[in-house]
Amino acid sequence: MVVYRYTMPGGSVRPWMAFAGFAVFGAFWGVWGASIPAIRDQAGVTEGQLGAALLCIGAGALPAMPLSGRAVDRWGLRATAALLALLGGAGLLVAAAARDLVTLALALALLGASSGAADVAINTAAGSAQRASDRPVVTRAHATFSAAVVGASLLAGAMRALDAPVVTPFVVVAGAAAAVATALARAGLDPEHREALGAAIDRVGAARPGVAGGGPPRPARLAGALAPLLVLGGLGALAFAVENAHQSWSALYLEDELGAGPAVAAAGPAVFAAAIAVTRFASASLAARRPAAVMVAGSALAAAGTAIVAGAGGVPAGLAGLALAAAGIATLFPTLMSVLTATVPDERRGAATSVVTTVAYLGFLAGPVYVGTWAGAVGLPGAMLAVAGLAAGLALLVGPGLRRITPPIRPTASKRVRAVRTGDDR
Repeated sequence: MVVYRYTMPGGSVRPWMAFAGFAVFGAFWGVWGASIPAIRDQAGVTEGQLGAALLCIGAGALPAMPLSGRAVDRWGLRATAALLALLGGAGLLVAAAARDLVTLALALALLGASSGAADVAINTAAGSAQRASDRPVVTRAHATFSAAVVGASLLAGAMRALDAPVVTPFVVVAGAAAAVATALARAGLDPEHREALGAAIDRVGAARPGVAGGGPPRPARLAGALAPLLVLGGLGALAFAVENAHQSWSALYLEDELGAGPAVAAAGPAVFAAAIAVTRFASASLAARRPAAVMVAGSALAAAGTAIVAGAGGVPAGLAGLALAAAGIATLFPTLMSVLTATVPDERRGAATSVVTTVAYLGFLAGPVYVGTWAGAVGLPGAMLAVAGLAAGLALLVGPGLRRITPPIRPTASKRVRAVRTGDDR
């Protein structure tokens, strides 16, 4: 029997494509985070109204994420390109059109939908590139995201200090998104590989349902694989809850609890993101080889760092604990995506990724609320201890959770490429 390689519609995925997509995604969120005060002032809303409007991001993202997985499975790189371009346009819309609470909320709903969809698309691309190249693309792509967040936030802050219009940094990101989207849309198989793949598809015909005649694959059926995906998503939700708890509250904690000045407090999220980026670049290969061990160690490190933050008596100890927590958190979600990459076949990756990321995103939304609830009851230091408890719980659940997920035995990507090109029946 001849084994044929499935290739994403619109072209095979190479590592640079995943890195470029994550760089755009990180640049957008770096600019967004630094621009929130200016957008709040432009829209003329109160802190409470801004908080309510920000919920529209999640409201837009949650329904869009499952739909985008199917779109990526059907149209591949073309869908990824379109979604990245849409994200850049949505940022421009928020910056230019948000002039009151209603327009801000509507623009943020569109922003959430485009962001959630792009998130699924770039994670799917990274998984495909990792399977095809046998390199730790997923973790390095997430590291690229974190590095882009730091760089873009500093750029946006500098533009704000120069009194540039609110929309200026979003124009830069939209231009980068358009350039990357154009490159992805044009990317494809080389002529020789395209011809060989087309001939192979014609030969198998109905033996590959949904691919006969070169057409797009039918939507993948995930019913039999739903339980493992929910397990991965649940673990991801805990990881994201810990991560976003720090991202959302670190500056406030440093200023209100540890007496940091505004400039030092604002550096807290940057320290957090930088520590995540460095750790992800350094641990990429290990995370791909030993996912369970990396997840347990990362969760324990995140718990220890968060506990240090909770007990810190000053700014240096607080920043040290924050950096330690970030180093542990850095390994968590990318490792889960690497497990997904090893488990799910290419033709189902988009739909599977959408399930995992949608469930995990619930934790991202819940993290700040979790801290706020505990802070109201026992104060911010007690809330940080509660976050440390989440990380410790994740460390206990990772082993049993990952043991339920067994990657299927499949030919490697390189062997499948050779089979397409040579007709090798081994």
